[in-house]
Amino acid sequence: MKIQITGIGSYIPEKKVSNTDFSNHVFLNEDGSAFGYPNDIVINKFKGITGIDERRYADDHFTSSDMAFFASQKAIESAGIDPETIDYIIFAHNFGDVKCGTNQSDMVPSLATRVKNKLQIKNPKCVAYDILFGCPGWIEGVLQANAYIKSGMAKRCLVIGSETLSRVVDAHDRDSMIYSDGAGASIVEASDNETGMLSYESATYAMDEANYLFFGKSYNPDLDPDTRYIKMHGRKIYEFALNTVPAAMKSCLEKSGIEIDDVKKILIHQANEKMDEAIIHRFYKQYGKTPPVGIMPMSIHELGNSSVATVPTLFDLMVRGQIKDQELNKGDVLIFASVGAGMNVNAFVYRY
Repeated sequence: MKIQITGIGSYIPEKKVSNTDFSNHVFLNEDGSAFGYPNDIVINKFKGITGIDERRYADDHFTSSDMAFFASQKAIESAGIDPETIDYIIFAHNFGDVKCGTNQSDMVPSLATRVKNKLQIKNPKCVAYDILFGCPGWIEGVLQANAYIKSGMAKRCLVIGSETLSRVVDAHDRDSMIYSDGAGASIVEASDNETGMLSYESATYAMDEANYLFFGKSYNPDLDPDTRYIKMHGRKIYEFALNTVPAAMKSCLEKSGIEIDDVKKILIHQANEKMDEAIIHRFYKQYGKTPPVGIMPMSIHELGNSSVATVPTLFDLMVRGQIKDQELNKGDVLIFASVGAGMNVNAFVYRY
């Protein structure tokens, strides 16, 4: 028995924020000093590295659980199921519900419980809980659903990834331009046919790598030092990702019994275009090959990095034929992969 994603949905906020919208930002170095060169240079360098032209921010009156609800409705409709038959709601996020104008996390009750309430699911045996696993959270939620279903504890799970990163960024840190908001959701069920998950990998590296992503004070020394924002050691994360993700993907593919030439698409966390390209090249280099053209669909150019939401959103867009020059066909073998805070790495091989 395998598990299959029978429904997929996403919520992409309507508010577009282009790179030029950062032209008047006061970006500072970590020590609070000025860069010494204009923002157009900062923005051009940023675009060259990340590939991001614009990103989406949630409307002021929406929270992460609101967006998750919208995405979940679409996934449930896509699967054609009665939501009362869902056994588990697994909600991956990092910062809870953060209301506009604040950066305080609100996680009580759990965001999964809030989505269950919004969906008006009466069944008390539908268990709702959150997971914190960095950007790989949605993939890890799918792996947990796989475990529940294979053990007989569940027949059907709703797995969600949603985040409003725009509300926890330091406006004086140029890395703030990477982050965006969004939500993706999926219905995961047992499958007795040839489609579904074939293998998986998951790992946490916490000896030297645990604090590569962290909460820290603003680069503006005039702001309250006790107010914290998302921060990262970008170079260390880049090197970590290149050293761990390709190896995890290779191990996962070998477990599946699928040959590298039979992989049709790699849906990787939309973190940074240059980093993702380097990961894919290193993955294929392990087989003495170069990546086929079009193997890695991208959404980061218009949507930015919405953490746990990037992979399910990308999959939803692919299923709906909304990624230019990309398509999925029945029987295609896909690799899903992610890396993020923790430092966590995971992947699974899937026959569509």
